[in-house]
Amino acid sequence: MASHPIRIRRDDTVVVVSGKDKGKTGKVLRVDRKRDKIFVAGVNMVKRHQRAEPGRPNLPVGVIEKEGGIHVSNVAIAEKDGSPSRVRIERREDGRRMRVTKKSGIELD
Repeated sequence: MASHPIRIRRDDTVVVVSGKDKGKTGKVLRVDRKRDKIFVAGVNMVKRHQRAEPGRPNLPVGVIEKEGGIHVSNVAIAEKDGSPSRVRIERREDGRRMRVTKKSGIELD
């Protein structure tokens, strides 16, 4: 089970804060909550060998390059200026939960 809630969602813009792709920015493609990983466009590219499958003619064949997962602790939400920021949850007067950046207080939802 995940130790912390993942406050990053699909289509968020994130900055990689550690690892081989440190400093890169990209859009979140998907979130794997079970493994605490996120997949970011153009970051942590891995090569996979794909065999042709009968019955699936549109499947790419050969050595394909796709995004690998990054642990959620190695990324942060990107501010408007591109700097990384953490995310906190605030409750509004009407009871709605809102994701807010800690650095500048910009609402994400």
